[in-house]
Amino acid sequence: MKNFTYKIFLFLILTFAISSCTEQYVFQNTDFESALVVEGTITNELKNQTIRLSQVYQLEESGPRLEKGANVFVSDDQGNEYQFAEKDTIYESMTPFKAEPGRKYQLRIRTSAGKNYISDEQVLTTETKIDKLTATVANVNGQKGVQINVNGYDPSNSSKYYRYEYVETYKIEAPLWSPFETSIVNVPAVPANPELGTPAEPAREDILVSLRKKETKTCFSSKKSNEIILNNTNTLSEDRVNFPVRFISNQNYIISYRYSIFVKQYIQNLAAHTYYKTLKDLSSSGGILSPKQPGFFYGNIRSVENPSEKVIGFFEVSAVSSERIFFNYADLFPGEPLPPYYESDCDVRQFEDCLGDPPCNGTQLRSAILSRYLVHLSSSPPSYSMVKAACGDCTSFSSNIVPPFWVD
Repeated sequence: MKNFTYKIFLFLILTFAISSCTEQYVFQNTDFESALVVEGTITNELKNQTIRLSQVYQLEESGPRLEKGANVFVSDDQGNEYQFAEKDTIYESMTPFKAEPGRKYQLRIRTSAGKNYISDEQVLTTETKIDKLTATVANVNGQKGVQINVNGYDPSNSSKYYRYEYVETYKIEAPLWSPFETSIVNVPAVPANPELGTPAEPAREDILVSLRKKETKTCFSSKKSNEIILNNTNTLSEDRVNFPVRFISNQNYIISYRYSIFVKQYIQNLAAHTYYKTLKDLSSSGGILSPKQPGFFYGNIRSVENPSEKVIGFFEVSAVSSERIFFNYADLFPGEPLPPYYESDCDVRQFEDCLGDPPCNGTQLRSAILSRYLVHLSSSPPSYSMVKAACGDCTSFSSNIVPPFWVD
């Protein structure tokens, strides 16, 4: 979700600088206004909690500027303090802790420039677990595929507001795989030997066909959700959830073999839900020059020294639960052809390892082997059948490491 959030923040900054216009406008970023961006959710999981700090960035910059060297800690109303240390792109609590029911938590930040920021006090939301995840064949907007739903129930009728994140992991099988691989071996020049009567031999590049040394047929890829996924049960007579968290077309290669999704459910309070809904709504508000121009909206974090300073972000304390499911394509779509593969061009290329006019193309063959653009499918030297790397070696775009949670 971080990439999505940064896009919204950049959108907000642009709306500050551009007013409605009807003529083409060449944007000049002369009135850029920096703002601290805070992303932090403390949960009821016993773990090292994390906070992310950055600054909004300008059009000419490649990405967010991380806020380095800050002093970050979370305190509660019983006098406990949890210090966070800078680690890579985040701030991580130095000791594991979890949010406890009934306690009030507050985030405090002191930047390297000496500016102080503080959040509103937050209380842990209702703990409501996911009952189950389901994967069923469905037709959505005329597209056949798999609908993944989250099911749950809060008998106290107090959860109401839900946010979801997921990580999906899927097995990949290279369709044109060979247990052999090709490589180039440099053979040095051999000088002539008058005594033996052997002529000189120039240096050359030989093609070596050998057994593969690593797994390249079966791989696993993972991808995090990159959108804000929200649900609420305000209009229902009871706090019961049956929410479609993910739809996957049956033409999507990621479900071709075995697929797993790990869903996390965050229970939010009204303020947090409103904040995230505003972020989500901005993503569908049209272009930067759309008539619908949002103003700046505040979260629950403010500057101590300058209350009018713009600060973007929200600190929430959220009860979380999670669930994972697996399914096979063959179980949901028995007898149906597999979805199109990741690489659409898996045509077999034929090469003759010789020099001269076609069909000789040994030079092109060696170049393709060295660049890893093509990989071995079959061979009977001097003839070689080659395919694009993605078609015969899944490690060219994925990983051959089996995830620790994976179950076949």
